[in-house]
Amino acid sequence: MSVYVVLFNARTENEGIHSLQVEGRHLVLMFEVEDDAIRFAGLLEAQDFPPATIEPFDPEEIEEFCISAGYEAVNVPDGTLLMPPEKMVETTTWNPDEPATEISRGSLKDASTTEMDRIRAQLEKLL
Repeated sequence: MSVYVVLFNARTENEGIHSLQVEGRHLVLMFEVEDDAIRFAGLLEAQDFPPATIEPFDPEEIEEFCISAGYEAVNVPDGTLLMPPEKMVETTTWNPDEPATEISRGSLKDASTTEMDRIRAQLEKLL
């Protein structure tokens, strides 16, 4: 079984994985269904993220990456309509124009309490 993750600059030296930062936790979304990941990536692009690629991975590979990078892998079940945060960080640890030494992340911080509560509720439903 594969899971699907949202990547930027897939298969390049500057590949970045999308993550969310919620209350100091960095979360990587593992979608069970490719269509759900595609829909989420489209919503990100509508919020001025760079075009994303959806890539299949073995869940254990993503979980191992998350452990080594200090992230948490979150499973997104089939049919879950997960909305991206309405506010994204002004700067990320990933730069689409510079080579990276490891997978980087885009994240959310400085969001309003209401926005954080909305994201937390969506993620709690997944757990």
